[in-house]
Amino acid sequence: MRSSHSQSSGFGLKLAAGLGLAFLHLPILLIFVYAFTAEEKSFQWPPPGFTAKWFAVAWNRPDIWEALTLSVKVASIATAIALVLGTLAAAAVARTRFFGREVVSLLVILPIALPGIVTGIALRSAFSMGDIPFSFWTIILGHTTFCVVVVYNNAVARFRRISGSLIEASMDLGADGLQTFRHVILPNIATALLAGGMLAFALSFDEVIVTTFTAGQQSTLPIWMLEELIRPRQRPVTNVVAMVVVIVTFLPILAAYYMTRDADQIAGSGK
Repeated sequence: MRSSHSQSSGFGLKLAAGLGLAFLHLPILLIFVYAFTAEEKSFQWPPPGFTAKWFAVAWNRPDIWEALTLSVKVASIATAIALVLGTLAAAAVARTRFFGREVVSLLVILPIALPGIVTGIALRSAFSMGDIPFSFWTIILGHTTFCVVVVYNNAVARFRRISGSLIEASMDLGADGLQTFRHVILPNIATALLAGGMLAFALSFDEVIVTTFTAGQQSTLPIWMLEELIRPRQRPVTNVVAMVVVIVTFLPILAAYYMTRDADQIAGSGK
C-alpha cells in the first residue's frame, strides 16, 4: 500500500512539473512557429503556411540593425562597468571587516530587489533634477544599477570561499598586492566573474522597464519590439527578432550555469 501510494505521489509530482514547464515554455515555442508563418497581419492557428522570407526581411530592415547595435553597445559597456564595480564591492565586503558592512551589502543588491518601474522612476527623476539629457549614457547608467548586483553576487560568494591562507602565503613569499591578485585571487574568481558578466549582459540586452524611463528617443531592441507590437508592421518580423533575443540571452545563461556548477573546486577552500 505504501509503495503504491508513493508511486502515485511521484507520478502526480512529475505531471505537475511537466504542466508547469509546458505553461512556461510553450509560448516561447509559439514565437518560433510564428516566425515562419506565411500570414503577415494576424496570428492564425494553425498558421496557413510556412516561409522563411521574414528572416530576409528582418535582415534588410535598418531600424532593426540600429536597435540591435544600440542594445549590444549598452549591454557591453554596462557589463564592463559592472565587472569593475561589482568585483571591488565584493572584495571589500568579503575580505575586510568594517562598520556597516552588511548595510553596504544590502544597498548593493537593493536595485535588483526593487521593482523595475521604481528604479526607472528614481533614475528619471535624478536625471531631470540634474538637468542631464537622456542619451546613450543614461541608458548605460540605468542598466549598470542591476548589472552590478549580478556580478557582485557571483564574486562575493567566490571571495568568501577562497582560503585566506592562500593570500597570506603569497604575501609571505614576497608578492605585492597586484601580483597576489593576478596570480592567486584572479584565477580563483575568474569563472565567477565570467559567469556574472554573461548574466549581466543577458539581463541588460533584454531589459525594457528601466530603459523606457532612461532612453529618451532612442530604442534598444526590446523597446523596438514593444513598439512593433503596439503598432504592428509585418508581425512575423517581430517574432524573428524575438527568436534572436531568446538565443542571445539563453546562450550566456547556459554558459554561466556550466561555469559555476563546479564552483566547489576552489583552491584552498578546504584548508
